[in-house]
Amino acid sequence: MSAGGGGVVETGVRAGGDPGAVESGFRASEPAARFLRACRRLTVDRTPVWFMRQAGRYMPEYRAIRAKHSLLDICRQAELAAQVTLQPVEALGVDAAILFSDILLPLIPMGAELEMVEGRGPVIHNPLRQAADLGSLRELQPEQDLGFVLQTIQILRRQLPEQVPLIGFAGAPFTLAAYLIEGGASRDFRRTKRLMLQQPAAWRALMEKLARAMGEYLAAQVRAGVQAVQLFDSWVGALGPEDYQACAQPYSRQVLQQVAATGVPAIHFGTGTAGLLPAMRQAGGEVIGVDWRIPLDQAWQTLGPAVGIQGNLDPAALHAPRPELERRVLQILAQAGGRPGHIFNLGHGVLLDTPVEALRSVVEIVHRQQPEPVEAR
Repeated sequence: MSAGGGGVVETGVRAGGDPGAVESGFRASEPAARFLRACRRLTVDRTPVWFMRQAGRYMPEYRAIRAKHSLLDICRQAELAAQVTLQPVEALGVDAAILFSDILLPLIPMGAELEMVEGRGPVIHNPLRQAADLGSLRELQPEQDLGFVLQTIQILRRQLPEQVPLIGFAGAPFTLAAYLIEGGASRDFRRTKRLMLQQPAAWRALMEKLARAMGEYLAAQVRAGVQAVQLFDSWVGALGPEDYQACAQPYSRQVLQQVAATGVPAIHFGTGTAGLLPAMRQAGGEVIGVDWRIPLDQAWQTLGPAVGIQGNLDPAALHAPRPELERRVLQILAQAGGRPGHIFNLGHGVLLDTPVEALRSVVEIVHRQQPEPVEAR
C-alpha cells in the first residue's frame, strides 16, 4: 500500500528541519506554486496535477534501479529514495512530488514483523488478534525510528524546483489497524470488525496509539520540510457510516488536527468512500480526495463549498485510446467547473502496467485547459 513505493525502517540521524519549510507552505499568504494555491482554494493559472503512486514500477527508470536494489534497500538509502521520488517529476511534468515511501513503514519500529512478499504484497507475521497482543505495539519516535525518511525529505527540498512542492504522507489509523489485525490484504476485514465490535476497549487503545504515532510522524515530516501531507485511509470504505463515525473518524480527526497545528495543508483520502464523505469532511483536511466511484461534481456537492477536492480519474482509464482518455479527463475538469480548489489526480494509485505516455498525456491535457477565474464559493 505504497504512495510512492515500499518501505522499511532504519535508525537515522535526527532531522534538523528547514526553518522556511512551513512559511513556504500553507501559512504563506499567497503561495506561488499552483498545487499549494489549489490546496488553499486560491485561483490558479492551470489545474495542478499529480498522481498517487507516481513513482514506481511502471517507470523504466525505476525498474533499472530495482534491478540492482530491493524495495527495502531503496527506502533505507535517502539519496536513492530521493532519486526515485524525482523520476516522475522529471518524466511527467507533474505539479507536486510525493515522498517515495510506504504507509506501513512506521509499523516496523512499533513492533510489526513486516515482509514485502513478491506477488502477494505486505505480510505482517505477528498480527494483533486480541487485547493481549496490544502490549507488543510500541510508541513511535519518528526522529529516531524513521530518521532516514526525514533525511530524504531534506534532500528533496534542496533538489526540487521551487514550483514543485513536496507532499509527505501517512496511513490513517483505521487502515493501519486493519493491516495489523488482518496480517495483510483482506476482502471482508472480518477480523478487524470482530475486534472492533467485540473488544471496543482494545480497539480504542489500538486506535489511540496509532493516531498518536501518525500525528507525530506527519509533524516530523513537516519539520523536515514537506509542504503538504496526505492521509491515506485506503481501506476505510469497508466501514458503513455509523461504524466510521464511531470507530474511525475520531482518530483520523486527531491526526489531522495535529497536522493543522503545523500550518501545512492536508489531503484526506480514502477509497470506496462515497457514503462517508460528509463524515470524512468533519474529520478534517483542507482537501478531500475521492475515488472514481462517484462523479467529482456530485462529491463536491456532498462535501460543500468550503473544501478543496482531489481526483478522480479511474486508473484503468490510462489504458484507453488517447481520444477516450482525453474525453474522460476533460469530463472531470468540466465537473470541477472552474472552482478553486481542484487538484487533478487518479481515484487511486497508478497501476503497474500503465504506459508512461498515458500519464504524460493526462498532464498535457490538464495543463492545456485554463480554469475560468471564479470566486471560491
